[in-house]
Amino acid sequence: MNTWSLVVWLHVLAGIVWIGLLYYFNFVQVPAAAEGAADTDGPGPAAISKYVAPRALLWFRWGAVATWITGAIALESSGAGLVAAFTFNGPTPVIVIGIGAWLGTIMLFNVWVLIWPNQQKILGMVSASPEEIAKAKNVALLASRTNTMLSIPMIMCMVGFMHGLPF
Repeated sequence: MNTWSLVVWLHVLAGIVWIGLLYYFNFVQVPAAAEGAADTDGPGPAAISKYVAPRALLWFRWGAVATWITGAIALESSGAGLVAAFTFNGPTPVIVIGIGAWLGTIMLFNVWVLIWPNQQKILGMVSASPEEIAKAKNVALLASRTNTMLSIPMIMCMVGFMHGLPF
């Protein structure tokens, strides 16, 4: 296995962790936490927010970083070039992967600047007033749902680039 293949393999693995957790949060944890909060006879959402969410968020945010870094290395070593992809300077496949790279960069920003700081407030990892927590829930939810929607064209751009599809 050559270096480029190893980097792409690591990129795909990190991406599965990142996007898999993104889908888990949006389609499993958020609805389950809402049901847990409404269940007066059960353990409530504390089990999720105290034990599961912090660990899942750790893997989520570092999976995002690992995905972005390995993607940047793969782009640079593929011949497409990192700068060429981000500036849409090259043939159609380079432009396609550049769109995917920008979408991934926006998603990485959302993870670290919008989702993570607000999740820390929601989970009580940093002090926040009830009003700040309510606002944090909205910001984190919107950023997470945005990332879920952006993940679809991002993945299509990755697949298109790897298969030489011009779209």
